[in-house]
Amino acid sequence: MIKYLYFFLALVLLSSCKEQSKNQFEFIGWVSENQGVNSVEDFIALPNSSLENSEGEFLSLGYSDASFWIRVVLTEVPKNSGKQILSLSNPMLNEIEVYNAEGVLVKKMGRVNVADQDFNSLFNFADISEDKSLTYNVKVKSFGNVNVPISLNTDTKNYLTLDERNLIFGIYFGIILAMFFYNLFLWISTRDSLYGLYITYIFFVGVTQGILGGYVDAFVWPSSVFLKEYGFYISTALVNIVGIFYSLSFLKTKVFNKKLYAIGVSIIVVYVFILSAFLFDFGIGQLKFRFLQVFLGIVPFYLLFISSYSLARGYRPAKFFLISWSLLICSMIVFLLGDLNILPNSFFTSYVFTFGSVFEALLLSFALADKINILKKEKEKEQAERLLILAKNEQLVREQNVMLEDKVKIRTDELEQALRNLQNTQSQLVNQEKMASLGQLTAGIAHEINNPINFVSSNIMPLKRDIKDIMEVIEFYRTTGAREFTPESQQEAKQLEEDLELEYVLDEVDQLLKGMDDGAKRTVEIVKGLRLFSRVDEQDMKKVDVHDGINSTIILLNSTMPTKIRIVRDFGELPLVECLAGKINQVFMNIINNAVHALADHIDTIVDPKIELRTRSLEDFITIEIIDNGPGMPDNVKQRIFEPFFTTKAVGKGTGLGLSIVYSIIENHKGTLEVITEEGQGTTFKITLPIYQSSQRYE
Repeated sequence: MIKYLYFFLALVLLSSCKEQSKNQFEFIGWVSENQGVNSVEDFIALPNSSLENSEGEFLSLGYSDASFWIRVVLTEVPKNSGKQILSLSNPMLNEIEVYNAEGVLVKKMGRVNVADQDFNSLFNFADISEDKSLTYNVKVKSFGNVNVPISLNTDTKNYLTLDERNLIFGIYFGIILAMFFYNLFLWISTRDSLYGLYITYIFFVGVTQGILGGYVDAFVWPSSVFLKEYGFYISTALVNIVGIFYSLSFLKTKVFNKKLYAIGVSIIVVYVFILSAFLFDFGIGQLKFRFLQVFLGIVPFYLLFISSYSLARGYRPAKFFLISWSLLICSMIVFLLGDLNILPNSFFTSYVFTFGSVFEALLLSFALADKINILKKEKEKEQAERLLILAKNEQLVREQNVMLEDKVKIRTDELEQALRNLQNTQSQLVNQEKMASLGQLTAGIAHEINNPINFVSSNIMPLKRDIKDIMEVIEFYRTTGAREFTPESQQEAKQLEEDLELEYVLDEVDQLLKGMDDGAKRTVEIVKGLRLFSRVDEQDMKKVDVHDGINSTIILLNSTMPTKIRIVRDFGELPLVECLAGKINQVFMNIINNAVHALADHIDTIVDPKIELRTRSLEDFITIEIIDNGPGMPDNVKQRIFEPFFTTKAVGKGTGLGLSIVYSIIENHKGTLEVITEEGQGTTFKITLPIYQSSQRYE
């Protein structure tokens, strides 16, 4: 970018160093038509002392819609000096009328007065070679800031001829048209909106510069006074509207910074208002020109800032924008310095903005081309990423297939488990109903047996006392008869005792009473065991003695237990435990019964078959261990013993529900059931129960 700035500075220095005419004018003065000067005659009548005197050859008359009258008095022109050209080289002057000292019209120039047959009017050159007057009265009219640079050219090398100017503008328009059609082709090919905005932008740039040079006024709308007067301002507003919108889109300002984007949109809105003011005349007069001029100074710096911002964010094409707007700003500064007469007025200072715009168009085109390269690289990168993504997707699909298969397998296992749980629940419900019915039946039988057995057990002791009394009477009769009976009577009594086998009868009565006593006690224990085991009247958690439940279970199993099996009780001190006693007794019944069957099936091969019952207290829990020294279980049986309907017994000898129900009962009591077994080493069922239940109702 620095080299372009050096290039412009060099052009500025060349322009400032160009030889200028000195001492060509004796007097330059001016007056506004608002001061009562309505015709050339009125102006000629005014003496020089009544005019505003200009110290230089550049008149800055300010903002006004009124016409100005300017008097130019030449110094004596040397003879044989060649063609004399009076130049007012500001292409923005709308109307120029040059009169000689006698008020004769020498030349009409300016934008409104451009004629097809007089191209010198495009550049405001008046040939005064044939006129020998040294005083000229010039009427100028324009809009906005009225600047009138006045010069007298006596050497054709000091100004460009019409052909030279046409060549310069021809090169300019050639570059613009080349950029236009090249990017038009790209726009048609790619349908990228940025190309459409770019060709719209350079179209309005070309129109604006064509208006500035006067070519559009002469060839496009030669008969439209409105467009000749306002075409440049309308075109300038359109250039800024399209240019800002194009820049915001190209630089991705909305993506990088929404606040900067909002400022750009606000500036576009202001330009739309200015454009409407020129088209529809809102009656704001010179304000529309001032607004346009102010924003013409603001916009390049705004665009320069957003270009720098996008470049700082890593957007490479923004560097071309940065260079182009920097050159445009430099050209604008030079143009304004020439317009303010700080730099010598020349063709370069007058049309430096044209040079800057062509460089801007080129650099913006380079930016688009660079974007194509970036897009190509991004597309290649995107394709590579897509291939990578496709490969990853394929891998992901394969992994997902494996995952789906695993999930299907897991789901199948879950369904099978759910089916088993359903079957388990169903079997438990059936068994619970059976056990409830059995419990009610057992409780009823126990109740019915309890009354007569109580009668029998309560009458045994009185019967023993009565028989004892009878025996005392018989003994008395024996003693008394031996002393007082006659021998014949004693012989008859002895014979009667022998016939009745009295001694045997007495021994038999004693044995019968003893058997009745033992049977009654045994029956009472059985009834008590049945009542403890059934517990059908208990539906709520209660504190019970676990030892009572174990003992009642053993009593009930005594009749089916081989006599060789020893029961070893190793009871610790246990607190009362909150539980459903009937359910827990059912657990003891099933486990101990299984231990009895395991030992009974191998009773001849086990030296000392025994079942050990061990209880311990562990803080908030108790443990009950039911240990047998039977044949034990292999691993494949151990893993399935809690499954519903699984049994190792012969057909018709087991339902396979006992241990499944046991596991469910312990689980519902928030306890644990552990099986420790090895083949040939016996089996241990370890039950752990909490002393307190969190819920007082069995679910």
